[in-house]
Amino acid sequence: MNFVKATLVIAVMLPLASYAALGGAPAAGAPSQSLLRSAAAVATPAAAAPYTVRESRGADGVTIREYVLPSNVVFAVAWQGPVRPDMTVLLGNYFQRAASAGAGHPRGTGPLIERSGDFEIESVGRPGHFSGKALLPRLLPAQVRAEDIQ
Repeated sequence: MNFVKATLVIAVMLPLASYAALGGAPAAGAPSQSLLRSAAAVATPAAAAPYTVRESRGADGVTIREYVLPSNVVFAVAWQGPVRPDMTVLLGNYFQRAASAGAGHPRGTGPLIERSGDFEIESVGRPGHFSGKALLPRLLPAQVRAEDIQ
């Protein structure tokens, strides 16, 4: 009986922690507010915006921003809050690459910054204030720079 209760509690809590995985579709169940952003390089007013930003804030106070292409693929994520978000969920298939990049640094010695050809991550923080971003450069719209992701 305790197993059933524990399973129900976990099932109820899972939607509260659902974010998009980098390179996948945006989170459908996460509370979000869509903000349409268009790059200054878009020449005509009728042109489609190069991406959409979906922002959600979890019960733990962490704000997650998902940068979504018109093809419904998350090309970047950014986070800020008092704790780190669940990086395995946030980075999806790219989590192992981020973990291996951090393996070469002694724990707590500074920011994690890794840039390879197809994956970039910057993660900084101290207790009470964590922030970072991860992106897939090959999916960045032409008008968008990595510095624009915040």
